[in-house]
Amino acid sequence: MSINLKNKKELTKKYGKDEKDTGSVEVQIAMMSQKITELTEHLKINAKDFATKRGLLMLVGRRKRLLSYLKSKNLEDYRNLIKKLGIRG
Repeated sequence: MSINLKNKKELTKKYGKDEKDTGSVEVQIAMMSQKITELTEHLKINAKDFATKRGLLMLVGRRKRLLSYLKSKNLEDYRNLIKKLGIRG
């Protein structure tokens, strides 16, 4: 259920500045979005898994805080990222 090394490298290439850029805000948000998608699919099957639901809500909150940080620092990168990820409508 976790992000494996191959997916992590693909996300870093796509959203990072280079292949070793795993700590930038854009890459962190992309990885969190991937994890949120996986947890959402898990909860569709296992509706009573409350520990996973709590973890999902905490992850969504952390992603929201990172998105607001990115928005305050660089509005253009923020807009490009949410467009690429499709997380806001």
